Amino acid sequence: MLETNDMELLGNYAHNGSEAAFAELVQRHIALVHSAALRQVGIAAQAEEITQAVFIILARKAGSLRPGTILEGWLYETTRLTSLSFLRGERRRQFREQEAYMQSTLHESTENSAWEDLSPLLDEAMARLGKKDRDAVILRYFKEKSVREVAGAMHMNEAAAQRRILRALEKLRKMFSKRGVALTTAIIAGAISANSVQAAPITLAPSVSAVAIAKGATASASTLTLIKGALKLMGWSNTKTAIVVGVGLLLAAGTTTIAVKGIERLDAEPWRLKYDPAIMAKLPPRVEILPALCLRFRSSYGDNDHGRQGLGIRMIDMLESANDFKYSQARIIATTPLPGGTYDFIANFTDSSSQRLQAQINQQFGFTERYETIETNVYLLMVQNPNAPQLKRSRPTTVSLVNSNPGNGAFRCVNRPMSSLAQFLEDVLHNPVVDQTGLTNHYDINFTGGSDPEKLKQTVLNETGLKLVPGRMPIEFLVVDKAN
Repeated sequence: MLETNDMELLGNYAHNGSEAAFAELVQRHIALVHSAALRQVGIAAQAEEITQAVFIILARKAGSLRPGTILEGWLYETTRLTSLSFLRGERRRQFREQEAYMQSTLHESTENSAWEDLSPLLDEAMARLGKKDRDAVILRYFKEKSVREVAGAMHMNEAAAQRRILRALEKLRKMFSKRGVALTTAIIAGAISANSVQAAPITLAPSVSAVAIAKGATASASTLTLIKGALKLMGWSNTKTAIVVGVGLLLAAGTTTIAVKGIERLDAEPWRLKYDPAIMAKLPPRVEILPALCLRFRSSYGDNDHGRQGLGIRMIDMLESANDFKYSQARIIATTPLPGGTYDFIANFTDSSSQRLQAQINQQFGFTERYETIETNVYLLMVQNPNAPQLKRSRPTTVSLVNSNPGNGAFRCVNRPMSSLAQFLEDVLHNPVVDQTGLTNHYDINFTGGSDPEKLKQTVLNETGLKLVPGRMPIEFLVVDKAN
């Protein structure tokens, strides 16, 4: 029996209200949508919400899609725009130091290494392809259809389909090469086929179908807000020109005017494309602060032997870095509004990088900084159970790593002092945390406690044996003023 094609199923849902037809579409394509969303936002819970939003949008637009639409391409593009809507509304710091430090000690196959290199760039590059090229790549390598099936879906002969696929791969290869990722088209094709679409959580499809069929009537407020933002982007991309990844969007308060800024340049300096100490080491010393090059699926910044670097970060994060991370956001008081948007910065000096970055911030944005001790509410971090499962002393030779996501209370560190955990807790609890554990060794810790303060405190106690006790004491704050 021939499989009913996507547009016939969509028409059956749009005109006859067939819930079974829509559920079949969800089942066919949820892995594609979920994988694309997860690649762009990096957090499973947010990827699931984006997946839900995309299928609600599909349900709402079911009757308006043209008969010849390649649904895989439409879903992929809608996922990209919905992810951009999410990123525009919620920027979270994910890493202080990069996983690359840990990865460098592992042996990896060529294919896995290739995927790690191209994965952060894939969706940007796909967005730069023309619609037909993008559809061909999605059908052939994301959905693993044969050339004959691609030709049939795109209403062309096999030879033409093969030429289009090869041309599209060559375009991707050139884009990756300009970003410093030199791969053959064969390796690119293999890496995309093997890694671009992974199975979605087994419980996701039924819940997505149920909410989408109701066209979002039972969706959460955050999902509806996400849908609204995505539909605005979709409307914009269908007017004068398609929005490409690398375009920042500002919504003017109280209006629906969209300002376009910061189109990403392919010839940008290498340090603005990737957080990489090796790149910093090759550059002459400099200190620069520039508007962020593009909307990244996650921001990154940190310090290393070659200085300090940040990509796509907020001003308050840059202030943290410039002050040696001594002052977390909970210990920074701004008496003047901090500029919005995100920035790329570099200060690659063998010494005095933080001081030079601090001076550049003050000069460029007209700030002055002072330090003031204020008695305030705090949390005291203390030991309750020294034998907790996630409180493990590190081996001295282990590479140092911190990987945190305050948005969902996820924290992982390897070979780090207790101050790293205290600083993470400050970021989530928005309150100074004072280390009174007396622990002077370095530890390996890994937990996810959520953003709810009480749940996080309980998780910290259960996993690390450390308790957070409310207290009050004098704390030194960094005060940022406007220069006269």
